[in-house]
Amino acid sequence: MQLLIVTGKQALTDPRERHKLEFVRVKINENVNTQDLTPEKPPKPPEMPQETPPQDRDNIDPNAPSIDIGRPDVNANMDIGGPSGMNIAEGDYLPIVRVAPVYPSRALSRGLEGFVDMSFTVTATGSVKDPIVLQSTSSLFERAATQAVLKFKYKPRVVDGIPVEVPGVKTRISFELED
Repeated sequence: MQLLIVTGKQALTDPRERHKLEFVRVKINENVNTQDLTPEKPPKPPEMPQETPPQDRDNIDPNAPSIDIGRPDVNANMDIGGPSGMNIAEGDYLPIVRVAPVYPSRALSRGLEGFVDMSFTVTATGSVKDPIVLQSTSSLFERAATQAVLKFKYKPRVVDGIPVEVPGVKTRISFELED
């Protein structure tokens, strides 16, 4: 392109500057060695006899010592509690959902870490009520911990087939900065 700009029309008419394109054709080797790539069939397994040979009972000694393996002593108490014996679903409360607290922005900007010890009541429906702060390292964490505890969900305690409230459940919520 630079040559055309500098020389003008002379570059197009000058036969010396033209380049001849040569195409080279490669001969394809038609003598390709192709082998039969089908796998060999495995040999047939030997035929097994259909009948089992009879056991030789004539060589059994009836006076041979026997092995005496005593029965294990198993004490299987089948009482599962309750008047009807069907109180399988009864049990203590179990946590189902534990929500992580939101780190308070003031504590985050100050680089504070700490914990809050909480006490609350698990209701018969499995929700949480009456959260109380027992101890905390900083008052900045108390509100975030209380809001997180109120979002917890539990499988309630069941007594005689009826879910009941569980007061005085305690937990510790930790606030730690990532490195």
